Amino acid sequence: MKIAVLGTGGGARCHIAKLLELGHEVVVGTRDPQATLARTEPDMMGNPPFQQFLAEHPGITLLPFGEAAAAADELVISGIDGHNAVAALTVIADQLTGKTLIDYAVPFVYQHEPEHPWPTPWGIMPKLEPVDTDSLGEQIQRALPRTRVVKSFVTQEQSTVVNPAGVGGGDHTMFVAGDHADAKQQTAALLKSYGWTDILDLGPLVAARGMEMYAHMHSAIGFGLGQQFGGHFGIKVVR
Repeated sequence: MKIAVLGTGGGARCHIAKLLELGHEVVVGTRDPQATLARTEPDMMGNPPFQQFLAEHPGITLLPFGEAAAAADELVISGIDGHNAVAALTVIADQLTGKTLIDYAVPFVYQHEPEHPWPTPWGIMPKLEPVDTDSLGEQIQRALPRTRVVKSFVTQEQSTVVNPAGVGGGDHTMFVAGDHADAKQQTAALLKSYGWTDILDLGPLVAARGMEMYAHMHSAIGFGLGQQFGGHFGIKVVR
């Protein structure tokens, strides 16, 4: 299958590499391919320049967001950061028509000044916006009414999403939520190819609110485990 991954950050790279390993054809979307290839310094998370990643993973096609989405057969994975996701995806709504879009972004707002800050090893904890009465997943679905949006992957670091066996032998739980049963089935099939055996369907896309709000708990667990950045652990729903 030809699958599009939108974004070139660390999470997107996890999916790109795994999809190639599984034999899929991968097209990668970025805002400006020339600018992406021209970068020579690590990004803000310390990932090496994407040009280096491309050299290590031959066979990838790098295109603007819209062209990458249009090239995908049926499935698009969005690694666009939460702050910019709705605007970036709205521009390419036509190219996403009829396709399944898996969104794993957290709607973090950085550089805010809360009344009661939560200090972390890397600065003040960002806030979530939207929160409680809306979610980024729902905002994307409203902006893309002709696209089947699924929220998933968001309760794990992407390095463990693509390699669940790396934590507890894979005995932990992945969640999906969305308003389209066929799109959730596509997402579950992809997760099974990644190695997931416990996939819990949370129902309609409104459940994305809880999935996104879990981000703060994910950070807290990581800090409790002494993991300052990211989190090499999973959660298990015992039933």
